[in-house]
Amino acid sequence: MSNPLSRLATRVAYGASQLPRVAWYIGHSLAVRRLAETTRRREGQKVSPRALTHAPVPDRGRLYADMALLLQQDLANVEAGIYPLPADHDGSILTLFHRSRLFFEDLPEIHRRRESNAHSEVLSEETHGKRPRYYLQNFHFQSGGWMTDDSAKRYDTQVEVLFNGTANAMRRQALPQLHEVIAGRDQRKLSLLDIGCGTGRFLDFLKQAWPRLPALGLDLSEPYLRYAKRHLRRWSKMSLAVGNAESLPLPEASQDAVTSIFLFHELPPKVRRIALRECARVLKPGGRLVLVDSLQHGDRPDYEGLLELFPQNYHEPYYASYRNEDFGALAASCGLAHRRDVKAFVSKVMVFDKPE
Repeated sequence: MSNPLSRLATRVAYGASQLPRVAWYIGHSLAVRRLAETTRRREGQKVSPRALTHAPVPDRGRLYADMALLLQQDLANVEAGIYPLPADHDGSILTLFHRSRLFFEDLPEIHRRRESNAHSEVLSEETHGKRPRYYLQNFHFQSGGWMTDDSAKRYDTQVEVLFNGTANAMRRQALPQLHEVIAGRDQRKLSLLDIGCGTGRFLDFLKQAWPRLPALGLDLSEPYLRYAKRHLRRWSKMSLAVGNAESLPLPEASQDAVTSIFLFHELPPKVRRIALRECARVLKPGGRLVLVDSLQHGDRPDYEGLLELFPQNYHEPYYASYRNEDFGALAASCGLAHRRDVKAFVSKVMVFDKPE
């Protein structure tokens, strides 16, 4: 056990990095709420988004309390030596302001799409046939879908505003589940695949914990992979490639671990099943699959209203089927054993093993 002074220093350093970050994105969230209220009044709308569900919705105090529990668990993982004090690598204050400007500039277009239910502007003659049809949508109603450089620059701000600055902390909750299968082994001889790696945020935390672990990040968006390449340039043994979860470009039984963060709720049910089978195919016997995604129906009854509101306020066409998906049964049909689920604020970590 570390000495009290060292533990105090760790806690002070953690608070100094995470609390201003959370405050920054809570400020964004409050500004977005105020802008939405102003827009509704200007357009003569009297119905607030909360009125569109009859299920329980946690108040702001409950949300902040649960966010605090997540950060406490994040800190506990650091103190337990599972991963080091996290570096979010958000960039300079000028970079943060630039991303915020891009985020706020897109809000009117997001509002327009939400009001008119316009969500297929990404589909064009140029993009048709180059990506799966389900992928060519304006997820979150944002401009460019996942297909532009500006979208890649906006994404992390948008997601952190949605989660009040806790998205990275939720991503890190996959690391304790990986620690169980990596600790004590020569990480240089292992391999990990991250599916839907996006801007590379999770891979950054993975490499902070295991810098010599060879890792491959796979994504369908070339702009997002370009962004990830810059974000991950400090790390060696890191590869990025354009690839599809439905047909992973890897041999059978080649990976010690497979991860996927915030992806499976964006897959159609049929594709979800194919992707899970592909995860099982590329895992080695004894390998581990870790998924981090949204809470599902019944996970937290007092959050049911939020789960209903999410696909209404953000374009998430496959979220309803995800909420009711039985991942334990799906995993069993692929030859994977469902080990546990761990709730982390509005997300949960699902853990599966491939039997020896």
